[in-house]
Amino acid sequence: MKNLTLHFYVHGVRKGPNATLYNIAKSSITATSPTGFGRINVFDDRVTVAPDIASEEVARAQGTTTSVDLQVSAASMNLNFFLKSGKFNGSTVTVVGRNQFSDEERELPVAGGNGAFRYARGYAITRSYSNDEATNYSVLEYTIYVPTSKKCS
Repeated sequence: MKNLTLHFYVHGVRKGPNATLYNIAKSSITATSPTGFGRINVFDDRVTVAPDIASEEVARAQGTTTSVDLQVSAASMNLNFFLKSGKFNGSTVTVVGRNQFSDEERELPVAGGNGAFRYARGYAITRSYSNDEATNYSVLEYTIYVPTSKKCS
């Protein structure tokens, strides 16, 4: 076994006509909670090889986030990277876990996948690359480490 490293950028648009994130449910305290506790969002974000939105799209980041902490801004994430090009075209890597947004670097487990990533286990490191509150646009950097057979690398 050796490690396969995937590195890319996720572009999220929180509001407006080109939004990629939508709120689908709230709890009875979401509106008054400083952390948005109980908010559930669904997203379908563009994934590129570089931080520039115009760079080559290699995947979509699709899934849900649920605000789960009453004290700090943190979400339980279900994130599927659906790869759309190259030798992993059509394969999916699934990342799940708790994501505390105030941490500069966050580690999330890789819990599986399909295609070339069937039975995948590993971890993902994510960082906030940029965040523009005025335009509701953010870029997250992801590096995913997955042990794989030589055949997949």
